[in-house]
Amino acid sequence: MSKFTHIDDKGNAVMVDVSEKQATTRTSQAEGFVYMNDETLAMVMAGSHKKGDVLAVARIAGIQAAKKTSDLIPLCHPLMLSSVKVEFDAQPDQGRIKVLSMCKLTGQTGVEMEALTAVSVACLTVYDMCKAVDKMMRIDGVRVLSKSGGKSGDWQVE
Repeated sequence: MSKFTHIDDKGNAVMVDVSEKQATTRTSQAEGFVYMNDETLAMVMAGSHKKGDVLAVARIAGIQAAKKTSDLIPLCHPLMLSSVKVEFDAQPDQGRIKVLSMCKLTGQTGVEMEALTAVSVACLTVYDMCKAVDKMMRIDGVRVLSKSGGKSGDWQVE
């Protein structure tokens, strides 16, 4: 069984030393969902919300959040991301917007936390912009879909 990498032999929290790791191209994708009523979803998709283009604001918020992940998660390394993408897929038949993120860099550590942070903050931004018209929204299903690069290799959800 693997051990936690952020805990030393004495049980202390530590930042993982990546100085000896090889720099490789690393990517990660994550997803999350914002569930809302039909009227709210239609408003978001039509761009008729009073606050403006909900998805444009959420996209920028997700990108900014990925860049600030190490400020939010105490033991994450500050990373020089080469690409961050945040996309949306309206799924009216399921009453939701699917949020997808992809983060990429060439470096010594992975970008799963950055992809998760991008999705989470994009979902939170959709919620924040729409909460006045839909109090019953919920955020669900935030998870890593895939990662590539590094010593542990590639992985993806089946």
